[in-house]
Amino acid sequence: MELQKHTVSEKEKLNQAAGTVGFYTFLSRILGLVRDVVVARFFGAGLAADAFFVAFRIPNLLRRFFAEGSLTIAFIPVFTEYLTQKSRQDAIQMARAALALLTLILALVTISGVLLSPWIVRIQAFGFGGSGIKYELTVLLTRITFPYIFLVSLVAFFMGILNSLRHFAAPAAAPIFLNLGIIGATYWLSPLFEEPVVGVAIGVIIGGLLQVALQIPWLVKKGVSLVPYWMPGHPAVKRIGLLMLPAIFGSAIYQLNQFIGTLLASFLEEGSISWLYYADRIVEFPLGVFAIAVSTAALPSLAKQAAAGDLADFRDTLSHSLRFVFFITFPCMAGMIILRDPIIRLFFQRGAFDALSSEMTAIALLFYSLGLWAFSANRVIVSAFYALQDTKTPVKVAAFAMAANGAFSLLLMGPLKHGGLALALSLASTLQFFLLLLILSKRGSILELKPVLQTVLKSLTASLVMGLSVSYLNKHWLMNEGTVSFLKAAAGLALTIVIGSAIYFTAAAFLRCSELVFVTALLRRAMQRFKRKKAGP
Repeated sequence: MELQKHTVSEKEKLNQAAGTVGFYTFLSRILGLVRDVVVARFFGAGLAADAFFVAFRIPNLLRRFFAEGSLTIAFIPVFTEYLTQKSRQDAIQMARAALALLTLILALVTISGVLLSPWIVRIQAFGFGGSGIKYELTVLLTRITFPYIFLVSLVAFFMGILNSLRHFAAPAAAPIFLNLGIIGATYWLSPLFEEPVVGVAIGVIIGGLLQVALQIPWLVKKGVSLVPYWMPGHPAVKRIGLLMLPAIFGSAIYQLNQFIGTLLASFLEEGSISWLYYADRIVEFPLGVFAIAVSTAALPSLAKQAAAGDLADFRDTLSHSLRFVFFITFPCMAGMIILRDPIIRLFFQRGAFDALSSEMTAIALLFYSLGLWAFSANRVIVSAFYALQDTKTPVKVAAFAMAANGAFSLLLMGPLKHGGLALALSLASTLQFFLLLLILSKRGSILELKPVLQTVLKSLTASLVMGLSVSYLNKHWLMNEGTVSFLKAAAGLALTIVIGSAIYFTAAAFLRCSELVFVTALLRRAMQRFKRKKAGP
């Protein structure tokens, strides 16, 4: 009975944390879409946009490698182990020692990146050549945006501390300020430069500074000292480093594969990089709101259970996280596949972003959407490996998946152009998931597959029912929207999504999906929180 109470309590903590992360990530993704709409309106899918997206993708890729991907998931299990088995004071001292070494490494990486920008661009966008306006602009933008890796890595480090201490709001809200920085800079700084897109790049740095500033008050409130403590030989710091080195590659396979896609897309017609970018931004919306929220919330719980040796609780938390992710991502996947055209037209088709760009972006979105469930599940299942402080297995699987993505890309980019690159990423991520699942299932009682498979079958069935209904609405309603106003198009799309969601949840209730209970509980708590804030003190 005590074990059950403990398990339920940990599930509630996970659900509450996932709800908090999901809420702020939702706001961030909304602003992210606004940001991309603004950039698309000003720069379309031409030379300046391609240059900025290549330049921004480089520090963004390193962010996933060095910050959120490797640093956070290598730091949290060790920090949590210190909190569980030693004392809070020991854990904070360890964090200060890690901060000192991290700051030095980040400074060296940033300086090197700025100096080596010409060669970095040649590798990332080989098709741009080694000279010319497009290449030179991309190098300039890369030099401006590269210091963002320093700032966002500090944010990721602070996120690891705060999440381990079960505070999720400030780290989850941080990307909101990046989007605000870029949006503000696009409107107010871009007109001041001869090459307006330079203002957007400066906005990236402004957003990074705002992200760091947001974390500091919460760290101080938690009693965490921000004064670095120089002790590079600290045993915990060494362990974090040993976990982090392979994690730099293994945890960021999704971004590595996109790197390959960007490289190959530079050989395709102009606009291909931008079409892939805009489609990826749409896919990142449900991926961030649900999958990343659940994996972010699950890692501290899984790390705590692994440190305490509670394998029964660990198995239950992992199963719950996977089932929750599948329950949400399958209908999202179906919805994006069916509604890809009206979604792209609504958000991006204006100004320099024409009908052809909408059509090409919708093709990329179709193939990206096919892999949404795998992108999402990989985030959770990789977290389980890192909670167990096993970094070697994800690395081996990631290496195989990346090689497969390269082969798929070369095979498919001929007949399907940029759509083939998106499909290759989906296929590689699917392969990665099944390999990780196979390995994990062989480790005794760490994962119970039966309830996960039940959720998959029920969610797919409910998604099929929803998909058929939404397809009918799209064909007889949204597809014929013509030149209607933005508000009418937005209202039509929103109403279709609401109807589709209602059909999905009704079908899920008929099929007795247990995950519906957790979703209902999250919505109930959100409504209660909203009512309390509305009522005031």
